[in-house]
Amino acid sequence: MTDAGTRTAPGRRRAVRATPAGAVIASVALVELSSGITQGFLSPLLKGLTDTLGVTAADLNWISIANLLASVAFTPVLARMGDLYGHRRILRWNLAIVIAGSVLVGLSRSFPMLLAGQILQGAIAGFFPLLVGILRNRPDGGDAESRRGISHMVAALIGGLTLGLLSSGFVAASVDSPTAALWVPAIGATVALAVTWPLLPESEDRPGGSVDWAGALLLSTGLVALMLALGLGGTPGWEWTSTRTLATLAGGALVTALWVRVELRTAEPVIDVRMFRHRAVIVVSLVTVTFSFCMFGLQVAHSVFLGTSPAETGYGFGYGPVAIGLGLLPNLLAMAAGALAAPAVAARLTDRLTLVTGSLLMAAGYGIALATHDSAPPFLLGTALAGLGNGFLQHSTRTLAVESVPHDRTSVGSGINELLISVGGSLGAAAVLTVFAGHTPAGRTLPDLGAYTTSWALCLVISLAGAAAALLHRPTPEELR
Repeated sequence: MTDAGTRTAPGRRRAVRATPAGAVIASVALVELSSGITQGFLSPLLKGLTDTLGVTAADLNWISIANLLASVAFTPVLARMGDLYGHRRILRWNLAIVIAGSVLVGLSRSFPMLLAGQILQGAIAGFFPLLVGILRNRPDGGDAESRRGISHMVAALIGGLTLGLLSSGFVAASVDSPTAALWVPAIGATVALAVTWPLLPESEDRPGGSVDWAGALLLSTGLVALMLALGLGGTPGWEWTSTRTLATLAGGALVTALWVRVELRTAEPVIDVRMFRHRAVIVVSLVTVTFSFCMFGLQVAHSVFLGTSPAETGYGFGYGPVAIGLGLLPNLLAMAAGALAAPAVAARLTDRLTLVTGSLLMAAGYGIALATHDSAPPFLLGTALAGLGNGFLQHSTRTLAVESVPHDRTSVGSGINELLISVGGSLGAAAVLTVFAGHTPAGRTLPDLGAYTTSWALCLVISLAGAAAALLHRPTPEELR
């Protein structure tokens, strides 16, 4: 953990404009709010898109996969550039990329065009590390202030998810055009850029150096190849024993291994892989992958489940777009509450027990969903419990990742965690895609109930694995006092 009063000696120091702390917190929260809107607006629309775009429920998982694969490529580069050239400066370009993708989504009238827009929107993964860099490099900042700021950012992110799904649901229910709600994220990102442009200060510390473009390219290529093979594995043409699948997996593994070798020999790596020799980094990384696996893996599934009519398939609740948004609220509100409460919980229980508790709450929530999916009240209670645990983990893993690096590499430390969230989410979305594809009868767009029960059981096991990994986390000297 980095001492709150220290600063790594910068290669260059820029004058910091005096911006009130409240304005900075409000600004970073607004950017994360727009990120949440971008991530949450599609949920109430997914069931309708199966008819509008002529795709299956299994195909819709590619929305999450495409977005997450893009974030794998964007995150390390944007984070490193923020540390080198200024977090505010890179954040503005980051917002511009997301706005471009959001406009493309708004114009979408085909599934490939929607996926293309989602790829550009994947740049939202760069928001969090850049914003943490701005917070942590304030002259009067420190780890305690960063923890509070991160909790507000996570809560704003979840609030944006809520606002996005509710606003798009109301738009979809109020207008004749089924694609009008696709413009919601463009509005959110544009407002965030306009409001924060004059308010956010530039980072104080600039270490000097350059971006490891070779390392970034190798990392992105290797991870994208692995995620692509895992995402398509088991589908027609991509059978697990096919040459195409095995070659893509092997190629991705080889490129990733080459990336590790290159980074170990590079003076300024895009990600310092030596950090993964430390137990704390490994534990936090494992917990991050487990909670993001479940969060993103079930993102599409729960929305489609809520909107599916029992008369049509024998399961689901038959909710419309607005009701789907309201049905997702218990999970999101509990997630926000968990993120806001996490600093106090960690101060009382230690970071390790907060990680364990969060994982166990998620496991309990998925167990309830598995056992009571035929009744809305207990099912929604289960999603709320999972959301509470997820909120604990989102705050705790992001905080611990940031505190493990010096101030002049804040964005890189946060970026590693965001990258792992994307990797875990990609694995989860790919796993659920495979499950859904295997449970979707030929000629139908919706799977049988087994797709959901298998997915809930899988996430229950993954959450328990996260709790077991969290038990290995060692408390810091400050926690032992």
